[in-house]
Amino acid sequence: MVKGHDISIIDLKNKTNFICDYFVICNGESQSQVYAISRSIENRTMEKLQKKPWHIEGVKNGEWILIDYISIVVHIFQKEVRLYYDIESIWNENKI
Repeated sequence: MVKGHDISIIDLKNKTNFICDYFVICNGESQSQVYAISRSIENRTMEKLQKKPWHIEGVKNGEWILIDYISIVVHIFQKEVRLYYDIESIWNENKI
């Protein structure tokens, strides 16, 4: 299954000189599911919006894949990696 779990969207538009407008964060249950979620996002974004990512990180290890679409950055984690880094708490003053 290629659906991400526990999806959060963090609104960063009000941050001065920040790199993007939104973080989208989700997790998968395994390395293969994290990779499948990543591929699904890339394919659907190309299909619906004709947009390719500007940059992608983490595909080789599949623990945390970052897909950068400039104004939106997608973080796809394995569940335990997401809990460890807890990036939502770093940005907790922003609207989630």
